[in-house]
Amino acid sequence: MLNAIEISPKVWWVGGIDWNERLFHGYTTERGITYNAYLIMDEKVTLIDCAKATFCDEFLQRIGQVIDPSKIDVVITNHVEMDHSGSLPKIHEIAPHAEFYASAPAGVAEIKAHYGFEVKGVKTGDTLNIGERTLTFVQTPMVHWPDNMVTYSDTDQILFSNDAFGQHYATTKRFDDENDLCETMKQAKKYYANIVQPYGPQACKALEVVKGLDLKLIAPSHGVIWRSHISDILDAYESWTTNQVVDKAVVVFDSMWHSTEKMAREITDAFIAEGISAQLIDLKATHISDIILYMMDAKYVAVGSPTLNSQMLPNVAAFLTYMRGLSPRNQHRIGLAFGSYGWAPLGPKQVYAELENAKFQLPEPVITQQWIPKEADLTALQAKVKTLIEFEEK
Repeated sequence: MLNAIEISPKVWWVGGIDWNERLFHGYTTERGITYNAYLIMDEKVTLIDCAKATFCDEFLQRIGQVIDPSKIDVVITNHVEMDHSGSLPKIHEIAPHAEFYASAPAGVAEIKAHYGFEVKGVKTGDTLNIGERTLTFVQTPMVHWPDNMVTYSDTDQILFSNDAFGQHYATTKRFDDENDLCETMKQAKKYYANIVQPYGPQACKALEVVKGLDLKLIAPSHGVIWRSHISDILDAYESWTTNQVVDKAVVVFDSMWHSTEKMAREITDAFIAEGISAQLIDLKATHISDIILYMMDAKYVAVGSPTLNSQMLPNVAAFLTYMRGLSPRNQHRIGLAFGSYGWAPLGPKQVYAELENAKFQLPEPVITQQWIPKEADLTALQAKVKTLIEFEEK
């Protein structure tokens, strides 16, 4: 039998652990995923969120360690996406007397659309008394669906934070201080970069609400629960949601016969020579979701591609498409497009257009190289990098 874990007096973690999931919405989850759900044992037995449908049995077993699932009185759905709500129909079936709540109007409509039954709607500032505790709801729309909300338990000083502050991180230990903090923060940053980043302004508003709460625990829907490092994750979100950049460069490329690769290496070394930390990334070797993690707070982003059949390389196109959906419009982010060609420099020009569409500052025209760069061609790239750095300093 799978065991529930008491995270606070009369509050239990009853979720599922997906040790083997390696891909979620296009980003790699190399450390797996947890689907966190929480059971509050009060006068009204209250369930906050559910688990993915494929983990329904595991989820119900954990609830069963605490109470017969049919005796659940209240079910709160902070988010209707199926990794959160997939087991909701089963709970609706086995606890037919329970009252179900979701954000109004989006959450109510989404549950109806997904599962075909009606639930009660709540809005920011609404409260629900379940006995010793009063739960308060705050809507956080577009962090990262229209229905998102968070739930706060005053007695426990627990924020059930939904996707905010989460990580895709499977572990037997439920709390931040029981796990490697560096790994936890890395996974929190990767989660933000690949899931929440497009909705930074909305996440920033949600963060302001969180700052006004007395908190002992932040219990997200994925990953570990924050108790000893709450200030660390709040400080990180302060930086991430306001699009703060670090004086570093990420150079991303793909290459066929090493000409674009030679340019990429020279550009990377030029940043280093100017005292700028730089990371060289070959798209054949690194997944695009990890690149987004590295570049999320990078001031300089250089992207290179040769020309293939009048186009940029497919790997580069895939990366730029993924990046365009995630990267914020940040006036402090500086881009550089480069690449080689044989008879027409169309690939690098397409890279430039994509960076322009993503609202990068582009102080240099696209840098192109026909056939194989000579030493003098590579040396000339150093001046281009200096122009980028001087542009920000003006």
